[in-house]
Amino acid sequence: MNPIRPVLFVPHGSPMFALHPGPAGAAMSDLVAHLPTPRAIVVLSPHWETAVPTVGTATRLETIHDFGGFDPRLFEIQYPATGCPEAAQQVVAALQAAGLPAATDAQRGLDHGAWVPLRQMFPDAEVPVIPLSLQHRGGPQHAYKVGQALAPLAEQGFLIVASGSVTHNLRDWQIVAMTGQPTPDYVQQFADWVHAQMTARQDEALLNYRQTQPAGSRAHPRDEHLLPLFTALGAAGADAQPEAFYRGIYDHVLAMDGYTFHGARP
Repeated sequence: MNPIRPVLFVPHGSPMFALHPGPAGAAMSDLVAHLPTPRAIVVLSPHWETAVPTVGTATRLETIHDFGGFDPRLFEIQYPATGCPEAAQQVVAALQAAGLPAATDAQRGLDHGAWVPLRQMFPDAEVPVIPLSLQHRGGPQHAYKVGQALAPLAEQGFLIVASGSVTHNLRDWQIVAMTGQPTPDYVQQFADWVHAQMTARQDEALLNYRQTQPAGSRAHPRDEHLLPLFTALGAAGADAQPEAFYRGIYDHVLAMDGYTFHGARP
């Protein structure tokens, strides 16, 4: 098998994933154990949205506890990641070279969409981290273009980590939590459809998922948690073959599927 590409789409689940990672967490840890140590990690989180792509340039990255109502132990967790301003400027340059506007933020730390999966994969926080924001209003095509802009970085020792969720309907999550109802059928149906399109590299079908998949709008009433998947596809290159390193459902409504990419970049 060809080596895993330096592009990952990983789930971050609810904040409780940090305390109870289960089999998805174990799969993420095992995955990274087989990767060469990257020069730096570019992490895209749906919990940091800005009007234009914005790159975090801080040297020390604050652990942001951007949630409430969860186990108090979560607020005690600190992920002592460091940044790398020089590498961050390379990310800015890559975005600009692709014709995209790019801004910087010298204060931004890591929200739970970033530190929860990174803590699982790199518990010692030994690799510099560069946060990258998401543009929800840009939609799937823009997210894909951002990935294409990042593609050259993967050839320069950067690991690109796109954090999100294959399904993300918070209203259904609350209903199931309160009523004990079973997992809605659309959760597995949509996850299976995404997997089939990923395996066949039907990128256009994925990018137009609201038109091509009947469950798309319910799986993602707001698509910010799926946009990182499109960034990963763009960064991996058209000939890269996605492979699921984990597939499963947490909390009845969160498809925690994660993907790596194999094969040569065109």
